Amino acid sequence: MIKFSGVMPALVTPFDESKNVNVPVLKSLTEHLINQGAYGFYIGGATGEGVSMTREQREILAYEAVKQISGRVPAIVHIASINLEEAKALARHAEAVGADAISAIPPLFYKYSEDDVFNYYKEIASSVNIPVMIYYNTNAGFNMSARFAARLHEIDNVTAIKWTSSDYYGMMMVKELTHGEMNVINGPDEMLLMGLCAGADGGIGSTYNFMLPTIKAVYDNFKAGNIDEARRNQILATNIIYALHKFEGIPFVKAMLEKQGFEVGNCLVPFRQYTDEEKALMVLEAEKMGMVF
Repeated sequence: MIKFSGVMPALVTPFDESKNVNVPVLKSLTEHLINQGAYGFYIGGATGEGVSMTREQREILAYEAVKQISGRVPAIVHIASINLEEAKALARHAEAVGADAISAIPPLFYKYSEDDVFNYYKEIASSVNIPVMIYYNTNAGFNMSARFAARLHEIDNVTAIKWTSSDYYGMMMVKELTHGEMNVINGPDEMLLMGLCAGADGGIGSTYNFMLPTIKAVYDNFKAGNIDEARRNQILATNIIYALHKFEGIPFVKAMLEKQGFEVGNCLVPFRQYTDEEKALMVLEAEKMGMVF
């Protein structure tokens, strides 16, 4: 049942000046991260600005990213939409282009009941024949208990959950209530080591885009039993993430990547369109906290 493990970048979406998906940069970044040892990719999620994109943009992103990955590591495509039929269409498209799994946050904005959310995931899962990863993010507005996560695991195809919450008791209970069968992935980058200690099988994160070797060292050392070295790398990562929290998260990640030579462009509006000078300040803050380019 445990299909996904290790450290998987929540891939940013590069945009050109016209806000089209910048396919050459997407391919270059994906290849770079594979060469650095990425265990897989999470495509079109929060970091990838999926819910801000048009359906056409999301389909281009999924197609091009999955094609570039070419089966070398797992590709998980986030397909959530407040419109269920669009979510199902995106799910079918992701399966058709070769994604290994789809993922979705709960439906947004309205105060849906647990039964509503259960039915949302059941409809999505029934539209494909590949695994479904629940995406629990406390910022998305739906408070998911461990017991409800275990209930979702009863749906055919629902095999995994990305747990983006500091509730590590809840994460442990998900594993307990599903008899260790649910594939649990840690969300918060600054707490990967805590998630691994709580039973997570791996991590998906934004900062993995620009500091994957450090994040990978947390995971690899933990698995090898080198806890002190895992903690040292987690502290380094957390210090850099502290700099991120002084700015907007996804624009900060993109600024780091541009410093590394990947012209990923600004985020979609309504995110602020940062100038080169403002991005340089982000880089300076990251360097003060230990980031080496």
